Amino acid sequence: MQEPRPSSLPLTGSLEDPQRARDLARMKRLATGLFLAAAVVFVVCVLLGPEQGAWVGYVRATAEASMVGALADWFAVTALFRHPLGLPIPHTAIIPRKKDQIGESLGTFVQENFLTRSVVEEKLSTIDVPARLGAFLASPGRAERLSGDAAAVLAAVTDLLRDEDLEPAVAGLVQRKLHETPAAPVLARVLELVVDGDRHQEVLSAAMRLLSRFLEENRLVFRAQLGDASPAWVPDWVDDRVFDRAFAGIQRFFAEVGADPRHELRRSYDVRLRAYVAALRTDPETAARVESLKKELLEHPAVRAWSGSLWSNAKTVVLDAAADPDSELRARVTGLILEGARLLESDPTVRELVQRHAHGTVGYLAERFSRDIAELVSGTVARWDTYETSQRIELQVGRDLQWIRVNGTVVGGLAGLVIYSVAQLIG
Repeated sequence: MQEPRPSSLPLTGSLEDPQRARDLARMKRLATGLFLAAAVVFVVCVLLGPEQGAWVGYVRATAEASMVGALADWFAVTALFRHPLGLPIPHTAIIPRKKDQIGESLGTFVQENFLTRSVVEEKLSTIDVPARLGAFLASPGRAERLSGDAAAVLAAVTDLLRDEDLEPAVAGLVQRKLHETPAAPVLARVLELVVDGDRHQEVLSAAMRLLSRFLEENRLVFRAQLGDASPAWVPDWVDDRVFDRAFAGIQRFFAEVGADPRHELRRSYDVRLRAYVAALRTDPETAARVESLKKELLEHPAVRAWSGSLWSNAKTVVLDAAADPDSELRARVTGLILEGARLLESDPTVRELVQRHAHGTVGYLAERFSRDIAELVSGTVARWDTYETSQRIELQVGRDLQWIRVNGTVVGGLAGLVIYSVAQLIG
């Protein structure tokens, strides 16, 4: 009773639902089995004849009505999806013939009954949007999954961007901003922070230690330089004495400066550094020299190469951090999501703001895109293959429709029994 599927129209992946297909086939076998059982009973009753007793008539009438009910409902159900027995009977194969009209009607129905501002806002008025959103974000593992999803989206977006286009743009932007930014005020502010925190003295102490270590590590080199510069008639032991005394004096001076926070060198260094900071802010010549030095640095090939690689380097660092579940970036995103969930659940101001804006935003979206969504529904149905559409719908609702055949068989048989019984009583 079922048309074979045309081999030229293979089913797509959307139709491959093994469980639904098994359920539909099982219900078809049940409905067909009941029809065949009624047919067998009818044939047996015909063969037995009325001479076997009055009960044969009752059973035969029941079986006959069951077959009629089963056939009628089989025809009705089958006519929705195809021509029964392949015969082009009028008003059959309704879904394949009316596919486009069904799609348009479905889109219009959705637009007029679901995607209106009044319907959406009325529904939202019964929903605590902040609480639901907060509970969604705060559910165990949700923040971690969302941070991972954000990393995947970030990777997808960066894949769409062409590095050869962005690298010159980023490099030009950086170069332009650096050229436009005066260097003297920036340098002055940095040195002020260093001086106010007394970090400049720490830098001097570190410089003294490094210089002392450098001299010690290269003691033989300096001694050889003194020997080369000394007259040939001066004995080596004299050069050794002179070098040792001078070297020890220099190292002692470095140690004294490093150990004495009130050393005169430190005071002079502090005064000169503060005076230089003031000059950076007030002296045009000092500012001009710094600006010239800045321009020379920016025009250096190494700096230009560095600015050109900013995009690729930054992208690599960010993507690596985003892809690493244990990175600081992922941890911060996860923390922000959890903090947002807490505010949505407990902060009255945030809750009221989200609830109010949810109404306006969703209402606007429903009003703005309802027609587009309706056209999406109708257009999608229109693009479906006719046969596939019929198969798709039958796979979704066919199991329930087979109950019509089952009920038609049972109800038809009962109706036949009642009619026959009434006829017997009247006769």
